[in-house]
Amino acid sequence: MSRFLLRRLAQFVPVLVIGALAIWGFVYALPGSPAAIIAGAGASQAEINAINARLGLNHPVWQQFATWLGNSLHGNLGTSAVTGTPVSSLLGTAAPATAQLAIMAMVVLVLIAVPLGVAAGVRPRGIVGRIVSGFLSVSLAVPPFWLGLLLILAFSVKLRVFPPAAIYVPFWQDPAQALRGAILPALALAIYSASVTARFLAASLHEAMRSDYIRTARAKGAGEIRVVLRHALRNALLPTLTVAALQLGALLGGAIIIEVIFTYPGLGSLLYTALNSRDYAVIQGALLLIVAIFLAINLVVDLLYAVVDPRIRVS
Repeated sequence: MSRFLLRRLAQFVPVLVIGALAIWGFVYALPGSPAAIIAGAGASQAEINAINARLGLNHPVWQQFATWLGNSLHGNLGTSAVTGTPVSSLLGTAAPATAQLAIMAMVVLVLIAVPLGVAAGVRPRGIVGRIVSGFLSVSLAVPPFWLGLLLILAFSVKLRVFPPAAIYVPFWQDPAQALRGAILPALALAIYSASVTARFLAASLHEAMRSDYIRTARAKGAGEIRVVLRHALRNALLPTLTVAALQLGALLGGAIIIEVIFTYPGLGSLLYTALNSRDYAVIQGALLLIVAIFLAINLVVDLLYAVVDPRIRVS
């Protein structure tokens, strides 16, 4: 297991560097000048040139990237050109809010996807299976941002059950307030991804239920619940983990729009504000953190593969 983990860690670093290069190149290609933004309106060219020299923006492109990457690896992500606050401090404030929202959405995803996937996969042509399949099809047709607006209209404007603007309260401080303040954006994020995961789980489970080892388990007298949960579901979970990991990455991407809709103070809102104000250091830092989180999620999924199917460690 340790050798398997070391191999995955060895792959993690170069992919992160490539991702950092792509992020830096994307931000570098954006219109506008960071020095001009920092200098402000009406600044002279001499002042802009001085800021360029101070920030190293007058150096060759490769040297600028190497300096930024080296500083980033040491935790120095620069300073916001708008607020003058270190980017690491801004990320340290916004990241826990997004992490809590993503965890809540992932819990909702599992609570929706697993029961519906099992119900649709065991008897896909039964009444329950058809109802679940219809619900999943409808859910896939509703994009998360539109669902978020519908949730605000229904539960905030009409029923006045939840606040229209989501709030971040650390779960360990006040669980009830944390759930109330972020349940709507968590639902908006989770339902679409849960539908994708449930459909994939249903297909994998249906295929597993037709396998020879399932017929053997039934022939030995195993009950239907044991056959589904102990034998079929365990084998169907392995390919589903890949889809769930991709959906968790989609949750991070969708959080940008959802956080803006619900004015939730997370990475998505921070990145949206930085894009509008051309705050390049914040854009680079936020994107780099999101890429690192996504790669870490894939690393964890690889380890879960090894736990679910030990043959992967050997291969």
